[in-house]
Amino acid sequence: MNPFRTVPALTEHAARAMLDAALAAAERSGIPSSIAVVDAGGHLTAFARMDGAPVITVQVATDKAYTAAGFGLSTAAWHEMLERDAPLALGVPAQIQRIVTFGGGLPITAGRQTVGGIGVSGGHWSDDERIASAGLAAIAHSALEGQAGS
Repeated sequence: MNPFRTVPALTEHAARAMLDAALAAAERSGIPSSIAVVDAGGHLTAFARMDGAPVITVQVATDKAYTAAGFGLSTAAWHEMLERDAPLALGVPAQIQRIVTFGGGLPITAGRQTVGGIGVSGGHWSDDERIASAGLAAIAHSALEGQAGS
């Protein structure tokens, strides 16, 4: 029996493509943002803080990406879960460091495997979510191109 498993990993190239796409979406929106891409372990892979983005957005974007990667769940989904579960709502924010429970963090997946997260901070959470989605779309498009060439 093999004691090892093979898992997909986010490449630096893919992380940069996501970052660039999210930056372009933020620029189009006129929302100075910080954008973080992390690997499956929550380690920073790509990051940018646009001119004019408040300093606090650095931590919030990174923590949104960390939350999404750590649980394989969008940060907006955490808000919805906490609304329906009072004990969870009391315990999670107080006891799990770096968790963010409002939109703007999305998991990055390869099939059913979480390989990272993207987090955006700078606007309303719904704007952050839209900008993060633009980042994800960059690698979804690349993945489809890769399949077409196989």
